[in-house]
Amino acid sequence: MVGGGEMGNRKEDVRARIVACFKGVATGDAIGKQTESLKYEEIKQWFPDGIRGFHGEIGGVMPRYEGRHYLWRFGETTDDTEQTISVARVIAQEGKITHTLLGKELLLCKKSNRPTLLLGKFQQIGDPSRVAFEGDGCGAAMRVAPIGALFSTSKIEELVSNVFEASIPTHGGRIAISGACAIAAAVSAAIDGKTPGEIVEYSIYAAKMAEKYRPADSEEDIASVISAVYTDISNQNGISLEYIKDKYMPWKTPQIVALAISFAVLSQSAETTALLAANLGGDTDSVAAMGSAIAGAMSPHTVKESWYEAVRRVNGNELVELAEAIAPLRK
Repeated sequence: MVGGGEMGNRKEDVRARIVACFKGVATGDAIGKQTESLKYEEIKQWFPDGIRGFHGEIGGVMPRYEGRHYLWRFGETTDDTEQTISVARVIAQEGKITHTLLGKELLLCKKSNRPTLLLGKFQQIGDPSRVAFEGDGCGAAMRVAPIGALFSTSKIEELVSNVFEASIPTHGGRIAISGACAIAAAVSAAIDGKTPGEIVEYSIYAAKMAEKYRPADSEEDIASVISAVYTDISNQNGISLEYIKDKYMPWKTPQIVALAISFAVLSQSAETTALLAANLGGDTDSVAAMGSAIAGAMSPHTVKESWYEAVRRVNGNELVELAEAIAPLRK
């Protein structure tokens, strides 16, 4: 029998891991946004010493975004965090995800809702019950950390089912759904206190489980990429971005998901994960957000609080409150 004190300590540990996971999403997102879409070599042109934190006045417009369609600010989060909040709100209110409930929340999102993007197309249609059968970007994977917070690894089938529901409003492709399941499972395993190797194993297992939802339209699969990338990087002498950029630059979902998981479990640090992603290039904000969520759940003390305070000051989000609402619901 588990004593009352031990049970209380476990509940507090879970709460702290979920809070750190959500903070990891936002801090990774904002740190990574500074270099999003830049190539590895281009980062040095904007940031000669590399990314070491926020490189400008918090709340001020980033120079590389001046004169563009949206004036991104230092400390501002993107659709990665906005849609994560949407998922968390549904869970806090309903205790589960259905695509229609989430669809209602996604219709309210304001970032990355241009007509050329999948969220923008979803909002143009205006039907919260709409189901997508295509779309293999990482837009589903970037928002599912709250599902990993809701379900422990002993409920992996429910986790996968809820991730499917969270994906299909905008991303209905096999790669997108499998990638999202891998990220949610990694978050779940991290909150459960699993070892780095076990976290990778759960992510691969969930990615394979998700394949049942859509027929294969290519030989590529998320599970194999996660396994290959993690094994390769872990066999190197430390994490070398010079090595990674030539083999796994994160432009597509399989590499984005695999690197987010690999950076998290190998560094075991939300701060380090965010900086690795930001200095690599490619889809930096998504790799950093997903990876820092996993690493934050693994090691809550590695989330840099000064970064989160900057993010909260600029964005005013309710991530901590949502994390604390979801923690008691964890199954």
